[in-house]
Amino acid sequence: MSLSLAASNTVQGLRLLFPALIIYFLIILSYGVGAQNSSNVTNVGAIINSNSRIGKEQKTAMEIAADTFNNRSKTHKLILHFRNSSTDPFLAASAAEELIKEKKVEAIVGMETWQEAAQVADLVGNQAQIPVISFAAPSITPPLMQRRWPFLIRMAADGSAQMKCIADIVSAYHWKRVVVIYEDDGYGGDVGMLALLSETLQDVGSKIEHRLVLPRVSSLSNPNWVELEELLKLPTMQSRVYIVFQSSLPTVAHLFRVAEKMGLVGKESAWIITESIASLLDPHETSDISSTMKGTLGIKTYYAKNTNSFATFQKQFQTKYPEEGNSEPGIYALRAYDAIRIIAQAIGRMTSNNSTSLQLLLNTLFSNYTGLSGKMRFEAGEILHSPVLRIINIVDGKRFKELNFWTPDVGFSLEETGKMRDGDAGGVIWPGNLTHVPKGWAMPTVAKPMKIGVPGKTSFSKFVKVDPSRDNSDKKKYVGFCIAIFDMVIERLNYSLPYEFEAFDGLYDDLVDQVHDKVYDAAVGDITVLADRLDKVEFTQPYMGSGLSMIVPAKPEKSTWMFMKPFTWQMWVVTCAILIYTMFIVWFLERSSNPEFGGPLKNQIGTATWFTFSSLFFSHREKIYSNLTRLVVVVWLFVVLILTSSYTANLSSMLTIQRLKPNVTDIEILKRTNSKIGCDGDSFVIEYLQTVLEFKIENIVKVSSEYDYPEEFKSKTISAAFLELPYAQVFMNEFCEGYTSTEPTYRFGGLSFIFQRGSPIARDFTKAILELLENGDLKKLQNDWLTPNECPNNVTSNGPESLSLNSFKALYVISGVTSSFCFLLSLAVLGRRFQQQEADQGNASPSPSEESLWNKTVRIARFFYSRELNIPTRAPTFADYAEEWHSPRWDYSTASNTPEHPRTIRPTEIECVQQGFEAKC
Repeated sequence: MSLSLAASNTVQGLRLLFPALIIYFLIILSYGVGAQNSSNVTNVGAIINSNSRIGKEQKTAMEIAADTFNNRSKTHKLILHFRNSSTDPFLAASAAEELIKEKKVEAIVGMETWQEAAQVADLVGNQAQIPVISFAAPSITPPLMQRRWPFLIRMAADGSAQMKCIADIVSAYHWKRVVVIYEDDGYGGDVGMLALLSETLQDVGSKIEHRLVLPRVSSLSNPNWVELEELLKLPTMQSRVYIVFQSSLPTVAHLFRVAEKMGLVGKESAWIITESIASLLDPHETSDISSTMKGTLGIKTYYAKNTNSFATFQKQFQTKYPEEGNSEPGIYALRAYDAIRIIAQAIGRMTSNNSTSLQLLLNTLFSNYTGLSGKMRFEAGEILHSPVLRIINIVDGKRFKELNFWTPDVGFSLEETGKMRDGDAGGVIWPGNLTHVPKGWAMPTVAKPMKIGVPGKTSFSKFVKVDPSRDNSDKKKYVGFCIAIFDMVIERLNYSLPYEFEAFDGLYDDLVDQVHDKVYDAAVGDITVLADRLDKVEFTQPYMGSGLSMIVPAKPEKSTWMFMKPFTWQMWVVTCAILIYTMFIVWFLERSSNPEFGGPLKNQIGTATWFTFSSLFFSHREKIYSNLTRLVVVVWLFVVLILTSSYTANLSSMLTIQRLKPNVTDIEILKRTNSKIGCDGDSFVIEYLQTVLEFKIENIVKVSSEYDYPEEFKSKTISAAFLELPYAQVFMNEFCEGYTSTEPTYRFGGLSFIFQRGSPIARDFTKAILELLENGDLKKLQNDWLTPNECPNNVTSNGPESLSLNSFKALYVISGVTSSFCFLLSLAVLGRRFQQQEADQGNASPSPSEESLWNKTVRIARFFYSRELNIPTRAPTFADYAEEWHSPRWDYSTASNTPEHPRTIRPTEIECVQQGFEAKC
């Protein structure tokens, strides 16, 4: 009984213990699951070039960011899996594929070059659909980039901003030619960068003179750089402005050592390095490469260094990466650090919302993020904010200094905000410790002076003359107006310019080609600026204007009708018309009240004509009775005074100044008559006469000297000579009589000196020539050399021109309006009188409906003409006209003047009544 009871108690105890054990195991199981969730692991792949300085810095920065996240997070762990690509796109793609398959990575970061990033995004990112964050960017952003690589995010801006910054530096210091140096990456990565640089340089008027491609150091078993030294010795490279980009640090180090050995890192040279090189230099670093790069300008992306987060990261970076004594992380390390931090933040947000993909969270975080590398704004996988660049200057082997800022919108500025603009990079210490801006050109030396070509054979020796007989004498072999200008310019230069002249006996176009082909450094002479030449050489400011002038023989102008020349024929016609009109108005206003205008019609016309013509000489004696006539005559006399004074002055000038009448006045006459014309035999004028003016080649005579032109004219060989304006002035000053020249109808660019394209010496010459023009020295020199003679009868001066109608239009209008006004006023008064007469006659006259229009017109004309002469005791005033217009005396209402008793008025009585306001009856 006791055993059964004990067994029963045991079973009952087990029943109670079993649920407790189940609950205990459930708690242990749930705790284990929670523990597993608390240690969730996110794998991230990192593809870098572990052999490069940039790759090492990126690896250190990413490890610091991952360690920081892992130390703070209790639920998630971020594990980085690094792979070395050695900047090989195919190795990068293979590494990415291996990371996805074996390590199950959820994101891939890194890729130092754009070729790697594009390959990884193409083969891996689109297939696995995982985010690919690239530290590199293309030189030129390809179209439809987001559609092609929807999972690609690039943290760097493209190369357009950096290339535009380089172009602004080149423009600020007036460099026209540059040499580009870069390392061959084997994948054509330089093509886009070169295209951008070439385009931006063209925008500022500069050009890439030469491209120097360096072999990769890794591809050489024993890099002694003999090849590089030979390349840098190219004689055609006149530019001393070198732009180095896309090169590794060892390659750049060898480049500067060779350049320093050859004297290219010295005076009058300038070196510019891009961010990929400048970011690897440290202001506190002492190295061999920095000592050879003294005076070099560099470009770096600006980032704030005065924040607590940067100070903390810099301390960790120095501890974890003590290699080469580097004390400051570069922009590439900061971008790597920011990328891992953004991924860590996205992972943290995924725990609260597991339905959101990592790609979407990354896009949201990248849309507006501020990290150690600066503010980032992304949209569709592309960075949107404009980068702020900082110009640096390597001062010596121990440090570099930071100069001005640069932004795409503002350019150079003293602040990162771009508010305080500046014109250049700042206070630069150039190679050779120069403080003035280097010329950026291979400047001549005493050992190698500048070689200048001078025209050996010229038609006008006053401009430039080469005298071989003076080779062994103390006298100058090269003389002339152009040589004198050159000497004055040389004196104004603030530096020494060793040079030597060399006579060139070819055509001017051939001399231009010789400068273009770099046979000569420059050419001094009477060289005309032309459009096709401008593409070959660099012209200075023209020291004289130029145009095509025609010279023809001329004789003194004699004309029987010289007295008609002061006025044009239009002027004579209008003057006669206004005179006749004034004569008619005077006759109309005076005939009814002035006895001198009475009598038969022919006598009236004769008197009016005599009165008007005699007023031209102010000799009229006829008395005027009407104030309206006086008004007309006063205005007319004022017109006469102006006309006679102008006529007398112009005729006197024509008779005083000797005028020459050219034998030929028009180019078309020469072409139509197939006349022979002469021109300079070695100038461009021959071709110009054929192509532009369309003269036949057989009608063009080449004249070799200025003294041959008079002989050609005398022998009737040529009918005209076509010379450029400076030569025409010299010719006309030498031969004062017997020739006349036309003003240049066809203009050219002027006479100038030429230099090789991009030469900075041309700009210095331009400035000096402008100073000589402004202070008048060049004009004095021109008078001394070209026009020393005084020609009292200068045939090139234009004589007085005939006066045209435009000069007196206002006078004629005033006279015509005044006469018309007086005529219409008098006509209105007479019309009023006629109406009153018609009213007085009543039924005596036929009704208007019965009378034809012609008869009525004839009757009105007879009334106006049949007015009897009535001499007033005083001249009527305007008040009298107004009083007569409204006078009630025209209204008769007496008993003897009613319809029942019409009044009979004799013609004489009618006349007396009509003129009642003028005279007493």
